[in-house]
Amino acid sequence: MNAIRVKRIASSLQREISDIIANEIRDEDLKMVTVTHIKLASDLGYAKIYVTTVFDEKKEKVIEDLNNAKGFIKGELARRKFEIRTMPDLEFVYDESLAYADNIEKIIKKLNTDK
Repeated sequence: MNAIRVKRIASSLQREISDIIANEIRDEDLKMVTVTHIKLASDLGYAKIYVTTVFDEKKEKVIEDLNNAKGFIKGELARRKFEIRTMPDLEFVYDESLAYADNIEKIIKKLNTDK
């Protein structure tokens, strides 16, 4: 499939899934979840959704709850008349890139103060 179309669909999925998590799911722990980006397979059959939360101590529970709610989220996407024939299989994973970037920033600051 056209890479531009896949990126457009991934962007739309990110917007819709963020809205569903914020407004439709009743679990209060999931209200503070941010969808950072989505990797969508070129055949649109699989979507890996990267999320972060302000509750670092609850990140495993948040990921587990989101993966348990993926059927509900797929149903909500279908009700919103999303622009693809079949919904991709969703997998939620915690986005470690923000923690990695923070760690790199701390290392750079430490190197600069040691000079």
